[in-house]
Amino acid sequence: MRTNLLNLFVFTSLFFITSTVTFSAEIPPNLDEFVVVLDAGHGGKDPGNMGNGFKEKDIALSIILKIGAELEKYKNIKVVYTRKSDVFVELFERGRIANEANADLFVSVHCNSHNSQASGTETFVLGLNRNETNFEVAKKENSVIYLEDNYEVTYAGYDPNSPESTIGLTIMQEEYLDQSILLADLVQKEFTNTLKRKNRGVKQMGLIVLHQTYMPSVLVETGFLTNNQEGPYLNSSKGKDDMARAITNAILNYSKTINLNTLEQVAVSQLKGTVDEGVLPESQVFKDVLFRVQLAAGSKKLDTKPYNFKGMKNVSREKEGKLYKYYYGATSDYLKIQRMHSEAVKSGYTDSYIVAFKNEEKITLNDALKSKLK
Repeated sequence: MRTNLLNLFVFTSLFFITSTVTFSAEIPPNLDEFVVVLDAGHGGKDPGNMGNGFKEKDIALSIILKIGAELEKYKNIKVVYTRKSDVFVELFERGRIANEANADLFVSVHCNSHNSQASGTETFVLGLNRNETNFEVAKKENSVIYLEDNYEVTYAGYDPNSPESTIGLTIMQEEYLDQSILLADLVQKEFTNTLKRKNRGVKQMGLIVLHQTYMPSVLVETGFLTNNQEGPYLNSSKGKDDMARAITNAILNYSKTINLNTLEQVAVSQLKGTVDEGVLPESQVFKDVLFRVQLAAGSKKLDTKPYNFKGMKNVSREKEGKLYKYYYGATSDYLKIQRMHSEAVKSGYTDSYIVAFKNEEKITLNDALKSKLK
């Protein structure tokens, strides 16, 4: 126990030494190579939607190139693009590029459209959703396969106009769903809290481009070109810069959250032996912050009994939008939640991670650890 406490104390100490710097190119977001595949929706003979006369394919590409330029400032982030110019790339090819790159993340950027003045941002992860509005979005994004050669063979008879085909995609990405939702949450919070855009939420949908990838993946709808205010904003230099910055920050926040264990290991290896074990703290309690371990998330409502969670007790369930999220533990003590996270990992939840809340609102772990101790 004292060894574990030493490790946690050293890591926390190192974190506070560097916590005054927020996501600048001088401090890498992780310590291993982190591969991000950036996908600009549509392209070439597929213009995407043309709301208000703007071209979705051009706006999406501009945003993606801006994101990539910022991420490439980090030594240990490798950026891979599905396209860097106005060319047509088939959906299965986008997935192949990401899979062959052994990517840690796949981020696809699009612009929305509607026959009304609908507005706002929304981020999608792969999943099953019978909601009619979501199906219409899926049908629109998936219909690009009709522009591809031999699509009948490539997609084995998939029909974008059939709800059964969308449901038939199934959740082949199930093992990556938690991380996908984490990234989608971070993207939406950047849009909402920083840019003050209307939040349409995180949603699940049967999107082929996400189905083809085998890593955490999201499709970001940055707004509606058909909206008379939002369309010109997204087509402007400021709008593209704002969207790129928000998505970049979300990716960096994601990387920091996922890689906290790596940071802890390096902190211990560098500083072990420099702390007097006789003065180790018994706790690290953060004022007004509640830490939890997120075990899983999905559209299925599960009983929180141990038999559903690999024997783990004291699991709680909360609904966020259309998704149910399952948490283990609830404490303001960061050292305690670290120990509980270790328990979750040992129980088989190797992809679980720590999340933080303040005033019942989810915040990034980085922001939580920069807040004041009690």
